[in-house]
Amino acid sequence: MYRIIQTVLAMLFLFTAMPQGLRAAEGLRDLVNALGEAKLSAMDEHIAALAKTGEPEVVAILDALGAGNLYARKADGQVFLTKESGSNLALIDPISGESAGETPKAAMSKIKVNNSVRRAVRAALGGLTLLSPDRAQRLKAAQSVLQTPDVDALDAVENALAAEKDEAVRTVLEQARATMLLASDRPIEEKKEAVRLLRENGAREALPVLSAALGSAENGLEQDIEAAIASIEQAQEFWNAGQNVWYGLSLGSVLLLAAIGLAITFGVMGIINMAHGEMVMLGAYTTFLVQDVVRTSFPHLFEWSLAIALPLAFLFTGAVGLVLERGVIRFLYGRPLETLLATWGISLILQQSVRTIFGPTNREVGNPSWMSGAFELGGLTITWNRLWIIVFALAVFTALLFLLKKTPMGLQMRAVTQNRRMASSMGIRTPLVDALTFALGSGIAGIAGVALSQIDNVSPNLGQGYIIDSFMVVVFGGVGNLWGTLVGAFSLGILNKFLEPYAGAVLGKILVLVLIILFIQKRPRGLFALKGRAVEA
Repeated sequence: MYRIIQTVLAMLFLFTAMPQGLRAAEGLRDLVNALGEAKLSAMDEHIAALAKTGEPEVVAILDALGAGNLYARKADGQVFLTKESGSNLALIDPISGESAGETPKAAMSKIKVNNSVRRAVRAALGGLTLLSPDRAQRLKAAQSVLQTPDVDALDAVENALAAEKDEAVRTVLEQARATMLLASDRPIEEKKEAVRLLRENGAREALPVLSAALGSAENGLEQDIEAAIASIEQAQEFWNAGQNVWYGLSLGSVLLLAAIGLAITFGVMGIINMAHGEMVMLGAYTTFLVQDVVRTSFPHLFEWSLAIALPLAFLFTGAVGLVLERGVIRFLYGRPLETLLATWGISLILQQSVRTIFGPTNREVGNPSWMSGAFELGGLTITWNRLWIIVFALAVFTALLFLLKKTPMGLQMRAVTQNRRMASSMGIRTPLVDALTFALGSGIAGIAGVALSQIDNVSPNLGQGYIIDSFMVVVFGGVGNLWGTLVGAFSLGILNKFLEPYAGAVLGKILVLVLIILFIQKRPRGLFALKGRAVEA
């Protein structure tokens, strides 16, 4: 009996002398092995138990579970992280991370997961990484918890919130905490504070949370939730209107780029150039060719590919325009119908030529990193490519305005626009001005194609989508007037985007066309009519 007592005491001594980390590891291993025997319906409980340990090894284990890479060995029920190794599975110890050899797939049983388990894994991982020293990881974890709120993670979120110093992470954590509070059994005062926080934040994602909480809300909470829902919906209407204005400005910048070259040729030369859209298309294909050369020969210059393409597109399309003016259009001045038919035929020739060389399918034009992605501004989502195109369109407009107002060439162009005969009698070579003007308008269309290649499909039909809208912008703003083109482009862009939600894209364009026709009946020369004796005659 004495020896038995000695043995028991020795075992107890050995257990108490065992390192704390080793005992914790054995407890963690038991929890991991329990996953192999757990049913899908009980998997959430096992995941929560693993997450509560707070051990760093749990992150890799849950990652493997969510990815379907956690297997149990049929012989003894041991659970391992696995990787494909030919026809076998390479085993990795989930606690130590060391290799445990290889085994045939038939000897292992995959731990099954479904969408419910994956959601539980995401929520648990979010809670585990909320206290990470890496700010980006904490923010990602906070966003994960916000997207899949779990009342069981409320304590973890509150602990993380108490320790968090970064303002952006705190904001996301506060939203996540408020969302969880509404589904918890906390006092009504805390829930009211959560409703107030969600209302002040005004995020669209809070609406389904508040609507779900309204069905089971206590008597003193219903009015607060209803007021919060009404406030958020009102704020969203405001931001939706702002988003439509942004989309309209974005569309307007595209129309400005496409129409500004047409405004010059139409205003100075009186030419209805139906091939203008094909100049835009040629500029886009120039961008494609530049990027193709850069990718294959100078990949380190890809971020500069658009800067390289801009002058090349301007020079190439300007040269094409110069050839067209000298070879065809100069013989048709004063014959608008023949000019329209000739330029329409040229547009078909250019389309078919591009289709023969490059094929009829769309060509890929990549976005540099500085034109990729988006950012939030209040309740607006601003994409970088659209923002840069707006800046680019305004820069082109400013440069062209400077050219027309401050240079000898611009002075001659304005003189020819206002009174061609008088300009000719003063020694201005009007045929040269016509040629350079047409080349300039075509070159600007080419650099418009560079910008449009970042937001639209580069195909032989690219220009056809903008030619009608470009003519509407020019006629509405005032033929040959740059300020009219600017105002007309942005006005029609915003009007289109406000009509589309109610009338649809096609009917919206038809309504815009009808409105322009009615407007032209009252102001035949557009918003900003040109001044000059020849014009007014």
